[in-house]
Amino acid sequence: MDKELLENRKNMIYEFMCSDLYVPMKLKEMAILMDVPRDERGDLEQVLSELLNEGKIELSRRGKYSRAESRLLCGTFAGNVRGFGFVSVEGEEKDIFIPEAQVNGAMDGDLVQISLPPGKPSGKRREGVVEKILQRGVTRLVGTFQKSKSFGFVVPDNLKLAQDVFVPLEHSQGAVDGHKVVVELTGYGSDRKKPEGKVVEIIGHINDPGTDIMSIIKGYDLPMEFPEKVLKQAENVAKPVSTADMAGRKDIRDWQTVTIDGEDAKDLDDAITLTREGDHYRLGVHIADVTNYVQERSALDGEALNRGTSVYLVDRVIPMLPHSLSNGICSLNAGEDRLALSCIMLIDKKGNLVDHELAETVVRVDRRMSYTSVRKILKDQDEAERAEYQELIPMFERMEELAAILREKRRKRGSIDFDFPETKIILDRQGRPLEIKPYERNVATRIIEDFMLLANETVAQDFFWQELPFVYRTHDTPDSEKIQKLGLFINNFGYSIRISQEDIHPKELQKLLDKIEDTPEEPLISRLTLRSMKQARYTTVNTGHFGLATQYYCHFTSPIRRYPDLQIHRIIKETLRGKMTEKRITHYEELLPEVAARSSQMERRADEAERETEKLKKVEYMSEHIGETFEGVISSVTAWGMYVELSNTIEGMIHVTSLKGDYYHYHEDTCELVGEATGTRYRLGQKIQIVVADTDRMLRTINFVLPQDAEKFGLDVTPESEGQQEEKEL
Repeated sequence: MDKELLENRKNMIYEFMCSDLYVPMKLKEMAILMDVPRDERGDLEQVLSELLNEGKIELSRRGKYSRAESRLLCGTFAGNVRGFGFVSVEGEEKDIFIPEAQVNGAMDGDLVQISLPPGKPSGKRREGVVEKILQRGVTRLVGTFQKSKSFGFVVPDNLKLAQDVFVPLEHSQGAVDGHKVVVELTGYGSDRKKPEGKVVEIIGHINDPGTDIMSIIKGYDLPMEFPEKVLKQAENVAKPVSTADMAGRKDIRDWQTVTIDGEDAKDLDDAITLTREGDHYRLGVHIADVTNYVQERSALDGEALNRGTSVYLVDRVIPMLPHSLSNGICSLNAGEDRLALSCIMLIDKKGNLVDHELAETVVRVDRRMSYTSVRKILKDQDEAERAEYQELIPMFERMEELAAILREKRRKRGSIDFDFPETKIILDRQGRPLEIKPYERNVATRIIEDFMLLANETVAQDFFWQELPFVYRTHDTPDSEKIQKLGLFINNFGYSIRISQEDIHPKELQKLLDKIEDTPEEPLISRLTLRSMKQARYTTVNTGHFGLATQYYCHFTSPIRRYPDLQIHRIIKETLRGKMTEKRITHYEELLPEVAARSSQMERRADEAERETEKLKKVEYMSEHIGETFEGVISSVTAWGMYVELSNTIEGMIHVTSLKGDYYHYHEDTCELVGEATGTRYRLGQKIQIVVADTDRMLRTINFVLPQDAEKFGLDVTPESEGQQEEKEL
């Protein structure tokens, strides 16, 4: 049934059920009354199912349909380790709280129908009741197998799945205590009965190297191997660039061209050219033409859409495309002819875009540069490095000059720049963490970032004004309630932000971050500002990018590792070739909403998996440092304790129950824990010394205590090592 017909039938049947003449009836009774032929009853059932999912009608235990009396909503249930949960409903600003007693068998990820009690308690979060589970979100899970004499059970790794899974021994595949397994659920249990399942894969023993990361990969259902058909297709298309391939393309192989990436990068999908023309800069951002090899609706394309993005875990990369493409013909390797899609921009000395051209090109990179080399050339003035790349130095200096102009222009319009260090984790061959440290941005990483931002903006603006179907990268204005809370909090430090008509301009937040730069409260206010903002996502409607303070933004620069970029390249090329007909416009209007939704969903999954592997290795690393003393900064304060972040980016918690000698109250308005008797205060951004108390690999948590409390927890305290002290002084 097409969408228009379905909507018409839904409206007709709902109006019928709302009439005074209607009495609750079963599907069969309704079909007879409405004279629906037997072979069309499936359509009627589909219409009723849609109305049920929308919460407009109810289905009684006796199978009778009636108009919904209480307000019913549908959404996704997110479980909590303590038994309660939340339901996120599309179109509703806030999630709805589900108390433990009202969960009624729902599990994390389930699509559920909930009812809301009449009225809304003032000042409180709305509460609901799970009335019906419409669709199960979890059919498989990963966990640790534990065996008893006559049966086994699996403790899920996902803490939001609060119940263990019962496994009959005949369905255990011979798993033993401590095996990490994948379980397929065969039953979801009830109030008196646990969920039941069967082991479909044994990943390995919990103590075996690599089992920990593989458990996360399986838990997030990340696809490891490419189907044979996809691999064969990749090999078939990954042919050297021929004269025929170059036909009709702009040949820029004689332009001085470089790639700048990390030392260990293998998929080099962006190259840069930059010349000075009087008072103007001509900047070329050249992106690998991946769509030349990944055709729409091919097996390669289907697999790329399914994956959505490459996933960067601590010990491996799970690519969106096979290596024969991503590390081969689609990688802009030095000295080799490559097909590219180029955004060539003319920029004046104030950073304004004067003109631009989008073109299918042929490029040949002169040198493959690393961020470290470019930093040595520009900042360290390293003689050996400058001698090695002498012919490129003028271009690198122009790059630094132009990047500074572009950054200042973005700053003036209010673009928000959060400079939190990423984590770099160095593992040994067994996967054990040897070192964990912050991975700071430098002059070279900023140059590439600035140029990619401009190319992404330029492409988005171009296609917005062409009024063609497109995938935008949007970032909505923060919730006014969160901004109001931020405003109240920063008043405690003597700062303020201007909010007009419940909205805030990004420039206000950027001005705040400028004011707090190099102050003791900078880490604290920066984090709270970040937490007050929404997540960016992919959409087909251009609503602008709040964080970058721009009306136009998209992802154009990484088609090897992000599906939206790949899709955008197709749209650009069809437009350049004059093939964007009405038929193709309709095609994209139907296709792109699914692409945007799927890509946003897969991005979230990748982000969560990456965070979990980092947390895992951080816990493993700190388990070797029990009893050692470190200095950190309080990064979050709650009623149950405070989180402390160390200089190596590792975060742990000091539970309020471990603060001996006083009773501590949490003050929400100032984000402080205050001792009732002593008046001792612990607040966000405060530097304190901590002792590593213990770690939990299952929960992936790290617990700290204060040095004065360490002995009470039986810890043999080691003071800060000389190495830690030297690092602090540096």
